[in-house]
This record gives sequence, structure tokens and C-alpha cells, in this order.
Amino acid sequence: MQILHAAAPDFEVRWKRLCSRGSDQDEAGVRAAATAIVEDVRSRGDEALLEYTRRFDGWDPARAADLVAGPEEMEAAWRSLPPAGRRALRTAAARIASFHRRETDSVVPTYRDRLGARLGQVSRPLGRVGLYVPGGTARYPSSVLMTAIPARVAGVGEVVVVSPADRRTGDVDAWTLAACHVSGASRLFRVGGAQAVAALAHGTATVPAVDKICGPGNAFVAAAKRLVFGTVDIDMIAGPSEVLVLADGSARPAEAAADLLAQAEHDPRAVAVLVATSEVMARATQAEVMRQLAGLPREEIARRSIVERGAIVLARGLSQAVKLADQFAPEHLVLLVKDAARLVPRLSRAGAVFVGSRTPEAIGDYVAGPSHVLPTAGTARFASPLSVATFRRRMSVVEMSERSLAALAPVVEALAAAEGLEAHARAVRIRLPEPRTRRRARRG
Repeated sequence: MQILHAAAPDFEVRWKRLCSRGSDQDEAGVRAAATAIVEDVRSRGDEALLEYTRRFDGWDPARAADLVAGPEEMEAAWRSLPPAGRRALRTAAARIASFHRRETDSVVPTYRDRLGARLGQVSRPLGRVGLYVPGGTARYPSSVLMTAIPARVAGVGEVVVVSPADRRTGDVDAWTLAACHVSGASRLFRVGGAQAVAALAHGTATVPAVDKICGPGNAFVAAAKRLVFGTVDIDMIAGPSEVLVLADGSARPAEAAADLLAQAEHDPRAVAVLVATSEVMARATQAEVMRQLAGLPREEIARRSIVERGAIVLARGLSQAVKLADQFAPEHLVLLVKDAARLVPRLSRAGAVFVGSRTPEAIGDYVAGPSHVLPTAGTARFASPLSVATFRRRMSVVEMSERSLAALAPVVEALAAAEGLEAHARAVRIRLPEPRTRRRARRG
């Protein structure tokens, strides 16, 4: 892990470079390949989808119907899990639903203004959403729970899932299907990559078109989501996973190291950063990271992440450490400091904050309650976690009274004249009562 000293002359340059990490998901080659795939699926539908599934997902569906897993298969997968597995999914699902049911819509309640106009907003769920769940050689049932449950709580009419199947068998693992069952997803399509995103956006004979696509994926998935935005909505462009651990001298190096590695094992491009106020603690954490690396099942992935993209930042004090954390705007922010809760009001830019030694980031990945789909690559400066609001849209409602229309008509006419839009002015004018003089002249 590289070490940055806040007191060093080159700190600002190095810190700026670290903060400007970002996914390399926009590489020209990936973008060009994703564009070709999206356009091909758009024009050829299921035929292209089957070809790309054979080429990229590595199994051979005989027909498009083989791509579909319905409620019966999901329920069978659920029943096939051991009791402890079913309990784990039930507990996680219940906690996620309980948290998201507490969300409230940020709408303007209907009111009548002083001119008599009725104004307000209403919130409506999306009709159908598509959720991308990584798969193939790995399983991510937690990603199903963390996306499908907020969608269902939001009232979405239909929730469909896409996930690449096992390259050897063409099956989707039982945990993922069981999570679909628990979450209330209606169907899963065994297809991944840019072709899955294209199918959701444009629809095929087998895969229905959706209103919004959510969920993390690889570089091709991210590039395809960018391409189809506008045809459908998307949640965000998810980059590699990341964590910033903010620690003072009271922090246990073993805990800090464990939190860093919990993100590093996701992806060689994952970013794990320690911002510490104590050099002794920081050096001990560095040694602990190397010790814990040994024997991890995903040791090679985690080691590459730590060596190539990991960093230790030595801050001059807690105030500077908090400022640096906010500048970095991490996906996950872990506070391993004394009286950690007191820092939360001073923080404003993170996907999720994990407060204190008893709150490991991994609890948020699985069972805490809030969705683990979070903004990455510094986009927590302006983006928010996936939530019920992700799956709803607001609609303004305007109702004028005779009095309010008459009072506002001159304003509309003046502005319409300024913009050269006479039909706008006429659309208001035609609804106004005729002046009395003109009515008397017409009767005469």
C-alpha cells in the first residue's frame, strides 16, 4: 500500500490523484464493444441474445425459453436450501424491507394558494424494472435482496432479474433463485453482460422491456447502462467497490485491516484506503493486512487490490482526517475512532457510514437494512444509495380556478410575447371570460 504523509510537500498532488480514482469502465474498447452488442440485440432480439450467451456466458441454450427461470423454479431452489440458509435469507429480507418501508416520498402535499389554484405532487411506482445481478462463476444473492426488496416496497408492478448462468451447466445457483423467491421477483433471465442490459432496455420476444435498470455489473454492463440511458432510466454507473477506514490511535489494527480486505477481495480494481491519525496504528494495520491476506480464498484478487490501488494516508489530526474523508467521498466509510457517532454530523459525502468498532462494513453488505447498492468513484458527492425513491417517480398536479387563471393570464401573456410564442398566450386567453363591452356589442 502506498503511504501518503499529510505533512509532505507533495501530499496535495498525490492526494488529488488518489481522489480522482474512478472506474476505468469507460475505456474506448469496452465502449465500442458494448455499443455493437446493444445495437445487435436491439435489432435482432432473441437471436442475438442466444448468440452472445453462447459466446460470452459460455453455455449453450437450445432456445430462448431456456433463458427463463420462473416462480416455480425459484421456489424449488428456496426449498432446496438448508434450514440455516432459508433463515439467513428470511432475516436479511425482513430487515431490508423494515428499513425501506420507513422511507417517505419527498413530494409537495397538495395545497391551495392565495389565488385559489390547487398545486401539488404525487408519487407513483414504476411499472416494470430490471435488476442486474452478477453471476457466472460467483453468486450474489445479497444483490437480489438489496435491489428487489426496495423495488417491491416501492410498489413496482413487476420486478425481473437478469444474471449470467454457470458456464458449465447453464444453471443459476440455488441461492440466487431462492433470493428471487424471497424478494418477490417474477422472473429471472439467464443472461448477462451488455446483451442483458440491451434486452432489458429494448425488449425481445422473451425478455420484456423495462422502465429502469438497476444493479452493479462489470465494465461491459456499466458501458451498456450508459448507452441505454434515455431509452430507460438507470440507477447509477457502479465502479469497483471501495472503502475508506478513518481511524485514530484507539482503533484495533486487526479490525481496520479486516475492513480493508473485505472490499479488496471483491475485485483487483477495488479501492481500500486507511486515513489514520496515528502512524503507529497505521503501520500496525499495514502489517496486519499482509498477515490476514495469507490464506484468503481470494488472496490473489485482494493482494492486487491492496498493492496496486490501496493507500494509507497519515493525517495531522482528526479534523484533517474528517476533511479528507469527505473530500474522498467513499462508497463505504468506516469510523474506527473514539466516540465515533460524534463525527457523523460533520460528514456529508459518503454512500454509507459504519459507526464504531462494532459496525463492520460487511454487516451493511448483507443484513443491516439499507441497500448496499451505493455510489462509487467519488460520486457520493452528488449521488445517493439505491432506495425506494429509486423506483418511484413524482408527477406534478396543477388545477387553476377561474380567479387564479384570470390573475395569472397577464403574466403568461407577457412571458409568451417575450419568447415569441403566441399560441401559448392564446391558449390562456381563450379560456378567459369575454369583457362585458364585447358581450354587449355582440348582443346589440
